[in-house]
Amino acid sequence: MTTATKHDPPTAEATSVRTDELAALLVAGERPPRPSALSASLTFGWRAMVKIKHVPEQLFDVTAFPIMMVMMYTYLFGGALAGSTSEYLQFLLPGILVMSVVMITMYTGIAVNTDIEKGVFDRFRTLPIWRPAPMVGYLLGDVLRYVMASAVMLGIGLIMGFRPEGGLLGVLSGVALLLVFSFSFSWIWTMFGLLLRSEKSVMGVSMMVLFPLTFGSNIFVEPKTMPGWLQAFVNNSPVTHLAAAVRDLMAGNWPAEHLFWALLWSGALLAIFAPVTMRLYNRK
Repeated sequence: MTTATKHDPPTAEATSVRTDELAALLVAGERPPRPSALSASLTFGWRAMVKIKHVPEQLFDVTAFPIMMVMMYTYLFGGALAGSTSEYLQFLLPGILVMSVVMITMYTGIAVNTDIEKGVFDRFRTLPIWRPAPMVGYLLGDVLRYVMASAVMLGIGLIMGFRPEGGLLGVLSGVALLLVFSFSFSWIWTMFGLLLRSEKSVMGVSMMVLFPLTFGSNIFVEPKTMPGWLQAFVNNSPVTHLAAAVRDLMAGNWPAEHLFWALLWSGALLAIFAPVTMRLYNRK
Protein backbone atom coordinates (compact mmCIF):
# COMPACT_ATOMS: atom_id res chain seq x y z
CA MET A 1 0.00 0.00 0.00
CA THR A 2 1.44 3.33 -0.99
CA THR A 3 0.66 6.71 0.32
CA ALA A 4 0.96 9.90 -1.67
CA THR A 5 1.63 13.21 -0.05
CA LYS A 6 -0.45 16.03 -1.38
CA HIS A 7 1.04 19.51 -1.65
CA ASP A 8 -1.38 22.33 -1.62
CA PRO A 9 -0.71 25.00 -4.24
CA PRO A 10 0.77 28.21 -2.79
CA THR A 11 -1.77 30.81 -1.98
CA ALA A 12 -1.74 34.23 -3.60
CA GLU A 13 -0.71 35.77 -0.27
CA ALA A 14 2.30 33.45 0.04
CA THR A 15 3.34 34.13 -3.54
CA SER A 16 3.08 37.85 -2.95
CA VAL A 17 5.22 37.59 0.18
CA ARG A 18 7.92 35.65 -1.63
CA THR A 19 7.93 38.10 -4.53
CA ASP A 20 8.18 41.04 -2.16
CA GLU A 21 11.03 39.40 -0.26
CA LEU A 22 12.92 38.68 -3.48
CA ALA A 23 12.42 42.22 -4.76
CA ALA A 24 13.53 43.68 -1.45
CA LEU A 25 16.63 41.50 -1.50
CA LEU A 26 17.58 42.55 -5.01
CA VAL A 27 16.96 46.23 -4.44
CA ALA A 28 18.54 46.42 -1.01
CA GLY A 29 21.75 44.67 -1.99
CA GLU A 30 24.57 46.77 -3.36
CA ARG A 31 25.56 46.09 -6.93
CA PRO A 32 29.11 44.86 -7.43
CA PRO A 33 31.43 47.54 -8.79
CA ARG A 34 31.89 47.67 -12.53
CA PRO A 35 35.18 46.01 -13.52
CA SER A 36 37.94 48.27 -14.72
CA ALA A 37 39.20 48.15 -18.29
CA LEU A 38 42.35 46.34 -17.19
CA SER A 39 40.47 43.81 -15.08
CA ALA A 40 38.00 43.01 -17.86
CA SER A 41 40.77 42.68 -20.46
CA LEU A 42 42.81 40.37 -18.22
CA THR A 43 39.73 38.22 -17.59
CA PHE A 44 39.18 37.73 -21.31
CA GLY A 45 42.90 37.08 -21.71
CA TRP A 46 42.63 34.34 -19.10
CA ARG A 47 39.68 32.92 -21.03
CA ALA A 48 41.91 32.61 -24.11
CA MET A 49 44.53 30.76 -22.07
CA VAL A 50 41.94 28.40 -20.58
CA LYS A 51 40.87 27.50 -24.12
CA ILE A 52 44.48 26.46 -24.80
CA LYS A 53 44.38 24.27 -21.69
CA HIS A 54 41.30 22.41 -22.91
CA VAL A 55 42.46 22.18 -26.56
CA PRO A 56 46.25 21.68 -26.26
CA GLU A 57 46.61 20.47 -29.85
CA GLN A 58 46.22 24.08 -31.01
CA LEU A 59 49.77 24.63 -29.72
CA PHE A 60 51.11 22.62 -32.64
CA ASP A 61 51.79 25.81 -34.57
CA VAL A 62 53.98 27.22 -31.79
CA THR A 63 55.90 24.01 -31.03
CA ALA A 64 56.31 21.52 -33.87
CA PHE A 65 56.04 24.04 -36.70
CA PRO A 66 58.90 26.32 -35.53
CA ILE A 67 61.17 23.32 -34.90
CA MET A 68 60.45 21.95 -38.36
CA MET A 69 61.06 25.33 -40.01
CA VAL A 70 64.41 26.08 -38.40
CA MET A 71 65.79 22.56 -38.93
CA MET A 72 64.58 22.33 -42.53
CA TYR A 73 65.93 25.70 -43.69
CA THR A 74 69.20 25.36 -41.80
CA TYR A 75 70.17 21.92 -43.06
CA LEU A 76 68.65 22.20 -46.55
CA PHE A 77 69.86 25.68 -47.53
CA GLY A 78 72.56 26.60 -45.01
CA GLY A 79 75.45 25.08 -46.94
CA ALA A 80 74.36 26.54 -50.28
CA LEU A 81 73.61 30.05 -49.01
CA ALA A 82 76.29 30.63 -46.38
CA GLY A 83 78.87 27.88 -46.87
CA SER A 84 78.08 26.19 -43.57
CA THR A 85 74.97 25.36 -41.60
CA SER A 86 76.35 26.78 -38.34
CA GLU A 87 77.12 30.16 -39.89
CA TYR A 88 73.76 30.34 -41.62
CA LEU A 89 71.99 29.46 -38.36
CA GLN A 90 73.32 32.65 -36.72
CA PHE A 91 71.67 34.68 -39.49
CA LEU A 92 68.55 32.55 -39.96
CA LEU A 93 67.26 31.88 -36.47
CA PRO A 94 66.23 35.45 -35.52
CA GLY A 95 64.50 35.74 -38.89
CA ILE A 96 62.67 32.43 -38.54
CA LEU A 97 61.67 33.51 -35.03
CA VAL A 98 60.09 36.65 -36.48
CA MET A 99 58.42 34.69 -39.26
CA SER A 100 56.92 32.06 -36.94
CA VAL A 101 55.46 34.56 -34.47
CA VAL A 102 54.15 36.91 -37.17
CA MET A 103 52.51 33.97 -38.97
CA ILE A 104 50.61 32.76 -35.90
CA THR A 105 49.10 36.21 -35.29
CA MET A 106 46.40 35.29 -37.81
CA TYR A 107 44.84 32.84 -35.31
CA THR A 108 43.54 35.83 -33.36
CA GLY A 109 41.19 36.67 -36.22
CA ILE A 110 40.17 33.04 -36.58
CA ALA A 111 39.26 32.83 -32.87
CA VAL A 112 37.22 36.04 -33.10
CA ASN A 113 35.35 34.78 -36.15
CA THR A 114 34.61 31.44 -34.45
CA ASP A 115 33.13 33.13 -31.39
CA ILE A 116 30.97 35.34 -33.59
CA GLU A 117 29.62 32.32 -35.47
CA LYS A 118 28.80 30.57 -32.18
CA GLY A 119 26.99 33.61 -30.80
CA VAL A 120 29.41 34.14 -27.92
CA PHE A 121 29.95 37.79 -28.83
CA ASP A 122 26.23 38.47 -28.48
CA ARG A 123 26.62 37.63 -24.81
CA PHE A 124 29.75 39.75 -24.45
CA ARG A 125 27.95 42.79 -25.82
CA THR A 126 25.30 42.59 -23.07
CA LEU A 127 27.85 42.64 -20.24
CA PRO A 128 28.53 45.89 -18.33
CA ILE A 129 32.22 45.92 -19.22
CA TRP A 130 34.65 48.08 -21.12
CA ARG A 131 33.62 47.56 -24.73
CA PRO A 132 37.08 46.74 -26.22
CA ALA A 133 37.83 44.24 -23.42
CA PRO A 134 37.00 41.07 -25.43
CA MET A 135 39.25 42.18 -28.30
CA VAL A 136 42.12 43.19 -26.06
CA GLY A 137 41.69 39.95 -24.12
CA TYR A 138 42.13 37.91 -27.28
CA LEU A 139 45.36 39.73 -28.05
CA LEU A 140 46.70 39.44 -24.50
CA GLY A 141 45.93 35.71 -24.47
CA ASP A 142 47.78 35.25 -27.73
CA VAL A 143 50.87 36.92 -26.27
CA LEU A 144 51.36 33.66 -24.34
CA ARG A 145 51.44 31.80 -27.64
CA TYR A 146 54.06 34.21 -28.97
CA VAL A 147 56.20 33.73 -25.86
CA MET A 148 55.93 29.94 -26.16
CA ALA A 149 56.89 30.03 -29.84
CA SER A 150 59.89 32.23 -29.03
CA ALA A 151 61.01 29.94 -26.21
CA VAL A 152 60.71 26.83 -28.38
CA MET A 153 62.55 28.46 -31.27
CA LEU A 154 65.40 29.76 -29.12
CA GLY A 155 65.67 26.43 -27.30
CA ILE A 156 66.06 24.39 -30.47
CA GLY A 157 68.42 27.04 -31.84
CA LEU A 158 70.71 26.78 -28.84
CA ILE A 159 70.75 22.99 -29.20
CA MET A 160 71.67 23.32 -32.88
CA GLY A 161 74.47 25.80 -32.16
CA PHE A 162 72.94 29.28 -32.16
CA ARG A 163 75.06 31.59 -30.02
CA PRO A 164 73.69 35.16 -29.67
CA GLU A 165 76.55 37.56 -29.00
CA GLY A 166 74.15 39.99 -27.34
CA GLY A 167 73.66 37.55 -24.48
CA LEU A 168 70.52 37.27 -22.42
CA LEU A 169 69.80 41.01 -22.56
CA GLY A 170 70.01 41.06 -26.35
CA VAL A 171 67.74 38.04 -26.68
CA LEU A 172 65.13 39.45 -24.28
CA SER A 173 65.23 42.82 -26.06
CA GLY A 174 64.66 41.14 -29.42
CA VAL A 175 61.78 39.04 -28.12
CA ALA A 176 60.19 42.09 -26.42
CA LEU A 177 60.31 44.04 -29.69
CA LEU A 178 58.77 41.08 -31.50
CA LEU A 179 55.93 40.87 -28.96
CA VAL A 180 55.16 44.59 -29.29
CA PHE A 181 54.99 44.35 -33.07
CA SER A 182 52.91 41.14 -33.00
CA PHE A 183 50.37 42.68 -30.61
CA SER A 184 49.89 45.62 -32.97
CA PHE A 185 49.89 43.43 -36.07
CA SER A 186 47.17 41.17 -34.63
CA TRP A 187 44.62 43.98 -34.84
CA ILE A 188 44.58 43.46 -38.61
CA TRP A 189 43.31 39.91 -38.18
CA THR A 190 40.71 40.89 -35.59
CA MET A 191 39.35 43.28 -38.21
CA PHE A 192 39.21 40.47 -40.77
CA GLY A 193 37.63 38.20 -38.17
CA LEU A 194 34.77 40.70 -37.87
CA LEU A 195 34.47 41.40 -41.59
CA LEU A 196 34.62 37.93 -43.12
CA ARG A 197 31.97 35.25 -42.86
CA SER A 198 33.95 32.14 -42.00
CA GLU A 199 37.22 31.16 -40.38
CA LYS A 200 38.40 29.63 -43.68
CA SER A 201 38.00 33.03 -45.31
CA VAL A 202 40.00 34.65 -42.51
CA MET A 203 42.80 32.10 -42.94
CA GLY A 204 42.82 32.51 -46.72
CA VAL A 205 43.05 36.30 -46.62
CA SER A 206 45.66 36.13 -43.86
CA MET A 207 47.88 33.86 -45.93
CA MET A 208 47.58 36.17 -48.93
CA VAL A 209 48.93 39.02 -46.79
CA LEU A 210 51.48 37.12 -44.71
CA PHE A 211 53.29 35.15 -47.41
CA PRO A 212 54.46 38.19 -49.43
CA LEU A 213 55.44 40.03 -46.25
CA THR A 214 57.44 37.19 -44.71
CA PHE A 215 59.04 35.61 -47.78
CA GLY A 216 59.55 39.02 -49.42
CA SER A 217 61.87 40.15 -46.64
CA ASN A 218 65.40 39.67 -45.30
CA ILE A 219 64.45 36.66 -43.19
CA PHE A 220 66.28 34.11 -45.38
CA VAL A 221 68.79 36.14 -47.41
CA GLU A 222 70.11 39.69 -47.67
CA PRO A 223 68.10 41.86 -50.13
CA LYS A 224 71.23 42.96 -52.02
CA THR A 225 71.06 39.85 -54.24
CA MET A 226 67.46 40.59 -55.32
CA PRO A 227 66.29 42.57 -58.39
CA GLY A 228 66.06 46.31 -57.90
CA TRP A 229 62.26 46.47 -57.99
CA LEU A 230 62.05 43.72 -55.38
CA GLN A 231 64.65 45.39 -53.19
CA ALA A 232 62.49 48.51 -53.10
CA PHE A 233 59.63 46.46 -51.63
CA VAL A 234 61.77 44.37 -49.28
CA ASN A 235 63.75 47.29 -47.85
CA ASN A 236 60.54 49.12 -46.90
CA SER A 237 58.65 46.12 -45.54
CA PRO A 238 57.78 46.22 -41.81
CA VAL A 239 58.85 42.59 -41.47
CA THR A 240 62.28 43.44 -42.90
CA HIS A 241 62.81 46.21 -40.35
CA LEU A 242 61.57 43.95 -37.56
CA ALA A 243 63.77 40.99 -38.55
CA ALA A 244 66.83 43.23 -38.94
CA ALA A 245 66.22 44.86 -35.54
CA VAL A 246 65.73 41.53 -33.76
CA ARG A 247 68.80 40.06 -35.49
CA ASP A 248 71.02 43.00 -34.52
CA LEU A 249 69.76 43.10 -30.93
CA MET A 250 70.57 39.42 -30.47
CA ALA A 251 73.98 40.02 -32.04
CA GLY A 252 74.76 42.70 -29.46
CA ASN A 253 74.32 45.71 -31.77
CA TRP A 254 72.05 48.73 -31.49
CA PRO A 255 69.99 48.98 -34.72
CA ALA A 256 68.68 52.51 -34.24
CA GLU A 257 67.20 52.87 -37.72
CA HIS A 258 65.52 49.46 -37.89
CA LEU A 259 64.34 49.80 -34.29
CA PHE A 260 62.78 53.16 -35.07
CA TRP A 261 60.95 51.85 -38.13
CA ALA A 262 59.77 48.68 -36.34
CA LEU A 263 58.29 50.72 -33.48
CA LEU A 264 56.83 53.26 -35.92
CA TRP A 265 55.12 50.48 -37.87
CA SER A 266 53.80 49.02 -34.59
CA GLY A 267 52.33 52.35 -33.54
CA ALA A 268 50.84 52.99 -36.97
CA LEU A 269 49.19 49.57 -37.16
CA LEU A 270 47.72 50.00 -33.69
CA ALA A 271 46.51 53.53 -34.38
CA ILE A 272 44.85 52.56 -37.67
CA PHE A 273 43.40 49.10 -37.13
CA ALA A 274 42.39 49.21 -33.46
CA PRO A 275 39.79 52.01 -33.97
CA VAL A 276 38.56 50.43 -37.20
CA THR A 277 38.18 47.06 -35.46
CA MET A 278 36.27 48.55 -32.54
CA ARG A 279 33.98 50.47 -34.91
CA LEU A 280 33.17 47.22 -36.71
CA TYR A 281 32.66 45.44 -33.39
CA ASN A 282 30.22 48.11 -32.17
CA ARG A 283 28.24 47.92 -35.43
CA LYS A 284 28.36 44.12 -35.81
